[in-house]
Amino acid sequence: MKHYLSVNDIDSLPMWVSEAITLKQNPTAYKDLGEQKTICLLFFSNSLRTRLSTQKAAMNLGMDVMVMNFGSEGWQLEFEDGVTMDQGKAEHIKEAAQVVSQYCDVVAIRAFAGLKDKEKDEAEVVLNGFKQHASIPVVNMESSVGHPLQALADAITVKENAITAKPKIVLSWAPHPRALPHAVPNSFIEMMKLQDAEFVITHPEGYELNPKITAGCTIEYDQAKAMENVDFVYAKNWSSYSNYGAILDTENNWMITQEKLGSAKFMHCLPVRRNVVVEDAVLDGSQSLVLEQANNRTFAAQIVLQKILESL
Repeated sequence: MKHYLSVNDIDSLPMWVSEAITLKQNPTAYKDLGEQKTICLLFFSNSLRTRLSTQKAAMNLGMDVMVMNFGSEGWQLEFEDGVTMDQGKAEHIKEAAQVVSQYCDVVAIRAFAGLKDKEKDEAEVVLNGFKQHASIPVVNMESSVGHPLQALADAITVKENAITAKPKIVLSWAPHPRALPHAVPNSFIEMMKLQDAEFVITHPEGYELNPKITAGCTIEYDQAKAMENVDFVYAKNWSSYSNYGAILDTENNWMITQEKLGSAKFMHCLPVRRNVVVEDAVLDGSQSLVLEQANNRTFAAQIVLQKILESL
């Protein structure tokens, strides 16, 4: 495997999930694979789980890790071709990506959506800039429109906790005081299309996601109806796609409560705003899988890096 940019780079989701679960029994089983190999983690956006879990995954594989935060370190990068660089941006992606390629064997990128320009966000200028100009594999640690490491961790979590062969899984929009990007729900939906599950997306009208991504999925505007007989509820906020980046309505009645959840398992990628997205009783209860998901981020990253190292 050359790159891991989206869920669609997974050639067999059941196989990857199975291998990741096996890795949990002996995380350093492939430590020799990454010896004398270096991964560079470049953060254009903040991180907690992604940074630490990807570092841990690389260390489990015997890799050396270098980290750079572009918010406080490094030059501002220019991504457009043919520009006259007489303003604030001091370095072009063409040189930067090639320099990183000289220092490292794998580069991982995290760069959020700006939520101002849909066309620019969907062009994935940061991720694709490195893909185009770097000569080493590129891993997506969350981009403008996708978070495939999180989606893989979610698939592992579902597999470990499902008690039926074909569980019902609901992705539910939840309120949030800030406009949030579409990366997590997009990749979760793409991952669910690879699963044998009854899958439903529920959200208020106006919060429809990219129709190219949700094509073929069941969308239900009545949250209570969507959550009937549900096994897993994945709560996540996202801003409007049609009115790009806008918060249309706080819809506070969409918060996940214990009453709504019933006997289902609760999932969320974290960080989560308590008593806004979900009430304390759910997060602190035995049905919450959020910490398991966070733990599985390490093994999602590790199986991705293992596949890449095996192909070098």
